[in-house]
Amino acid sequence: MLDLKFIRENFAKVEDGVRKKNAQIDLSQFPIYEEKRRELLKQAEALKALRNRVTDEIAQTKKKGGEAAAKIAEMKEVGERVKALDDGLKQVEERLYQLQIRIPNLPHESVPVGKSSEDNVVVASWGEIQKLEFSPKTHVELNEKLQLIDFEGGAKVSGSFFVNFKGKGAKLARALINFMLDLHIEKHGYTEVMPPVVVNRQAMFGTGQLPNLEDDMYRIDPDDLFLIPTAEVPITNLLANDTLRGEDLPIYYTAYTPCFRREAGAYGKDTKGLMRLHQFDKVEMVKFVKPETSYDEHEKLRQNAEEVLQLLGLPYRVLLLCSGDMSFMAAKCYDLEVWAPGVKKWLEVSSCSNFEAFQARRANIRYRPEGGGKLEFVHTLNASGLALPRTIIGIMENYQTDEGTVIVPEVLRKYVGCEILK
Repeated sequence: MLDLKFIRENFAKVEDGVRKKNAQIDLSQFPIYEEKRRELLKQAEALKALRNRVTDEIAQTKKKGGEAAAKIAEMKEVGERVKALDDGLKQVEERLYQLQIRIPNLPHESVPVGKSSEDNVVVASWGEIQKLEFSPKTHVELNEKLQLIDFEGGAKVSGSFFVNFKGKGAKLARALINFMLDLHIEKHGYTEVMPPVVVNRQAMFGTGQLPNLEDDMYRIDPDDLFLIPTAEVPITNLLANDTLRGEDLPIYYTAYTPCFRREAGAYGKDTKGLMRLHQFDKVEMVKFVKPETSYDEHEKLRQNAEEVLQLLGLPYRVLLLCSGDMSFMAAKCYDLEVWAPGVKKWLEVSSCSNFEAFQARRANIRYRPEGGGKLEFVHTLNASGLALPRTIIGIMENYQTDEGTVIVPEVLRKYVGCEILK
């Protein structure tokens, strides 16, 4: 979340950032609450100063043997008024806090202003889109013979938008996970973690999914726990309420987890096959860095995700998201989209986000600079490296043959154990 002092001192800038993000939040009450807070604080402090002064006078009067009953009665009334003012102040501060936690992160100055995905900007691309000598099939059509994915079985045991990978399909999914983890650990310098996939409400608040996105989450009653929508949630909160040493930064973590999203309101959008699922596998990268290196680290993070696609030989493009298409938490975000010739679409396989101090302030993750000094909030960043379902679509549709088989990308062959899926 944004610092309350920053909001007070830069209210016009915050309003402008909220407009640019198309956030549905009414900030009109903030100045009213803020003025009320200042007035209540002023009155309470004045009465407390009066009480302190008169209390000293009462003590001196008693010391000299004088009568202080009237002043004692007066101060009792003052005390009641102070309590009422303090109670009112707490109520106003709570209203300010409820507004504060719903204000989105402000877009970085390099983010293009726009309202929707149509205003995103293509900033890079890699690989050539193949001109196949046959009509490409979709991954769903290819699967009719290959039987890598059991769509019916997933729906049978869990409902719509759940799938069951089987046989070589399960091995392909496992191969992708191992390949990506090995790359991020051995080449990119990440430390692997294996976090819980169930988290508490505070963890979901810390990374910004709550309170705004609760309807999109799978909640577990009666424990008030949540299935994670992304490994970003448990990984980031591993350091919640910690004070790190400046010399230990940056910290890089990577993890494989299943992810769960109800995606309320998303029905009817890209529902075929693996395009949109309630449960999916993902390898995640999370960084904790110093503010001054934040945007350099963001570019490196994007490169780490891009290298996965390059090694897989999948053509992709990089989008710089406009202000109105970014998440609630992000200050800047790149999307990596792979080309899928069967469905004839660019499919998002990774979002690379810089949250600056937005999550760290919510989760209370700070560090002490080398040599001492004032504690500062770290900057947190994360990226999918990559999400499996659409990456698998990309592999199946780009590596298909006219015989309906799928060539296994070279980097995956040692994991899959074969060169062709047939």
